[in-house]
Amino acid sequence: MWKNEKYKSVPADDSVTHSKGDGDIGYAQYDSILLNTRKTEEKPHPHSALGPYFQDGQRRIDYVLTYHIEKPQSARRQSTHSIARSLRESLSNSFKRNRRSPPVQEDPEIAAQEHQLDYHEDDRRFRREEFEENLREMGLELEKDEGTKIPGVGFLKIHAPWNVLCREAEFMKLKMPTKKKYEVKQGSNIVEKINLFIHKITAPLYPKVEKNQLHSEKPLSYPFSREKQHLFDLSDRDSFFDSKTRSSIVYEVLKRTKCTRSKYVMGISSLLGNGVYTSAYPLHDGDIEGVHAEPNDRKLLYEQWASYSIFYKYQPISLIRKYFGEKVALYFAWLGVYTQMLIPAALVGVIVFLYGCATVDDNIPSMEICDPRNNITMCPLCDRACSYWKLSTACGTARASHLFDNSATVFFSIFMALWATMFMEHWKRRQMRLNYIWDLTGFEEEEVGNTNHPRADYEFRVMQKRLRKEHKSKVSLRSQGDQEKLTCVDRMPAYMTILIMMCFLICVTFAIVFGVVLYRISIKTALHMSSTPTFRSNVRATVKSTAAIINLIIIIIMDEIYGAVARWLTVLEVPKTDKSFEERLIFKTFVLKFVNAFTPIVYLAFFRGRLVGRPGKYLYVVGSYRMEECAHAGCLMELCIQLCITMLGKQLIQNNLFEIGIPKLKKLIRRRKTEMDSQQQEELYKTLHRHEKDHFLGPFVGLNPEYMEMIIQFGMVTLFVASFPLAPLFALLNNVIEIRLDAKKFVTEFRRPLAARAKDIGIWYNLLRGLSKVAVIVNAFVISFTSDFIPRLVYQYMYSPDGTLHGFVNHTLSYFNVSDFQPGTGPLNPTHLGYAVEICRYKDYRDPPWSDTPYEFSREFWAVLAARLAFVIVFQNVVMLMSDFVDWLIPDIPKNISQQIHKEKTLIVELFMKEEQGRRYLQNNQNNQSPPQPRSRPSSHVQSNNH
Repeated sequence: MWKNEKYKSVPADDSVTHSKGDGDIGYAQYDSILLNTRKTEEKPHPHSALGPYFQDGQRRIDYVLTYHIEKPQSARRQSTHSIARSLRESLSNSFKRNRRSPPVQEDPEIAAQEHQLDYHEDDRRFRREEFEENLREMGLELEKDEGTKIPGVGFLKIHAPWNVLCREAEFMKLKMPTKKKYEVKQGSNIVEKINLFIHKITAPLYPKVEKNQLHSEKPLSYPFSREKQHLFDLSDRDSFFDSKTRSSIVYEVLKRTKCTRSKYVMGISSLLGNGVYTSAYPLHDGDIEGVHAEPNDRKLLYEQWASYSIFYKYQPISLIRKYFGEKVALYFAWLGVYTQMLIPAALVGVIVFLYGCATVDDNIPSMEICDPRNNITMCPLCDRACSYWKLSTACGTARASHLFDNSATVFFSIFMALWATMFMEHWKRRQMRLNYIWDLTGFEEEEVGNTNHPRADYEFRVMQKRLRKEHKSKVSLRSQGDQEKLTCVDRMPAYMTILIMMCFLICVTFAIVFGVVLYRISIKTALHMSSTPTFRSNVRATVKSTAAIINLIIIIIMDEIYGAVARWLTVLEVPKTDKSFEERLIFKTFVLKFVNAFTPIVYLAFFRGRLVGRPGKYLYVVGSYRMEECAHAGCLMELCIQLCITMLGKQLIQNNLFEIGIPKLKKLIRRRKTEMDSQQQEELYKTLHRHEKDHFLGPFVGLNPEYMEMIIQFGMVTLFVASFPLAPLFALLNNVIEIRLDAKKFVTEFRRPLAARAKDIGIWYNLLRGLSKVAVIVNAFVISFTSDFIPRLVYQYMYSPDGTLHGFVNHTLSYFNVSDFQPGTGPLNPTHLGYAVEICRYKDYRDPPWSDTPYEFSREFWAVLAARLAFVIVFQNVVMLMSDFVDWLIPDIPKNISQQIHKEKTLIVELFMKEEQGRRYLQNNQNNQSPPQPRSRPSSHVQSNNH
């Protein structure tokens, strides 16, 4: 039933012919295969016997497909301890197999289930057989390894010979370096001298890898062509196509190869989705640790990049691109640029914070609040349980608020808006420089062609649609299969589900925030009613800190839930291509996680304290819950605490602790399941081949989680930076660790990702640009409505008798007659301060009770509101105008890069003109040759033989 005679390129020990009568391999024959395989592996080879090579030690493994091997029935009845036992036996190189046991009377239902499993396994084997035959027809060389030390896993090793590499490189239009080199100029002589001087100063910051010097020459690159092989340096064919390029070429062949014998046409993505193959991955170059570890790019990356001890050094971006491909290298290049740009932002933020610390003792409003001689009695903060209180008790909050609410805050907001624009412009120039260095300047046309391969789910849905039509019409529509596609009508149920679920999840986030608000209200009342003096004296600090921690825990939990729901909704939508799937997943995940992270912050910044009402006419929700007020110094301090705890908590717990702890926990669980100690596992690991070692690594899950962390952090840094100037500093410290942490994951924890070509960071740039625009508006509203910056300016220039802030606190407080309290809302202990209170004060601009319009908004309220709205309009337009001016002033493409690109095009034309002239010269010489000349060949041939 299953013949392997088509694997002619595989060594004889690895190819087995099965008898047609059994339908499967005999177990005695299976044992002999394993023994023969191991004997073959023990032969000495030119390369390392455990390296990424075929059994002959010559052909490199460019790609690996794994599949499930059905266990014998006797093995199925073994307990889980047999796996550990087989691993222990493999340490001593004894591969013993249990023989067939006598037939046992079985339950018919169980027997039917096993028969069904065997049927599915035969179907998978049939598809594998056809797919692998088609791969051989495409020119790939295959080798199977089913006698591995990993029970139940078979490996299909794939090698692309030279002719296949050349053919596919021409199809993919891969730019390869030619023999022609040209001089690269960094600009004028002065610019070159400056660059050379800077390079010498920063030399200790460069990693110890090749190509870290300023190069004066660059090879001229051109799309590879088999007809023009003489233009390229093919002296060393083994290194002309590096391992990253070879694996990407093989993957292109895998995507193009189909199974056509069955009714459902299946490509490699469909085969992986249906379990025909369990995984597919390129191999790492080699080991990173150990005495016998040979030098390789992976080891070099581990030593010079994935190490915390060199956190101060630049990243070897060119080596990252050489090993992981352009898409991964662009992420780390972007992360490096973002981290570098955070340095000036962090410095300015620290200066602004220190300015607040230095001027806190000179701040007149906080001095008036802290002055005990100002006998200002404030109205209760809650009904019944709370009593009257002295304004001087809010001294600490007022002084702390000044650290983040001072005149320097406005300057810092403008600075951060311009910083975001400078960061985007700097990244565009850096990206263009990398495109030039990596020969990706003309990549757009190829990129469209490489992303049009349909996904497995899409092909399956199209197949189901076609089958339904065939069933209705009773006519085969297979010839029209290529024209079939999913329309908006087919996706309408999915679109409606996505819309409803997204709205529902956003409402869930709002409900959670509202629940935390109710927690704050109730816990504040409970603490005021407590008999413990310590609780009553620390009500505000307790409520603020505990509510922020609860918000953090909810955000972390809901982040994981929202990520899973966003993926489920995207799968339900059935996008056609991987690129479309990725973009739609990113958008849904970003919307949900952004709302989850920033809804509590938005509430504190813009809604808390504004939906309260006034004494005697408060606003109540859910029955008797009175909406919470801000402290006298405003809600900016609470906003700062919420931002600080959320940002630090997400970075320390979600970004760092989870990324370090979860892989180690999974590794510990795997170790416990195998029931082997660490020494036994290390000994076993040393005997594994490269493809077996990589099988134990975690699959590469993509760059979306890494980008999402940084995008949310970018929002924390820019959106509410007016209330938290230390945010860039915390982001900088986190990113220094994040770069090395991600590097360690990519080098040691993950399988090698497929090298994907990309010339930009895609949709993430649009999200960054959108956040930087929204940040200007948000900071304008934070300064205008959340802080007291505008009320202070209005008082100083309109109402102050001496042009200073003396009397500002009294100006912002309104009067209330305690006899106007609603029944049942007054304090239980009205003489808490030791005297009877008739008039209390509250923060608002309202007319006093003895005026003609008691408790109505005063003229000062409308003046301050007009000033606030005017500030928002002026701030927004001025900052955006400055940002657009900076954007216009800095060109997207560096001048020297545009000159080099133009020079490359000119040199390519000259190269082909010279080649054309050379061909004409050779043709003219051949035409002018005399007829007798061919007769002299035998004599010369004889002379050469005599020599």
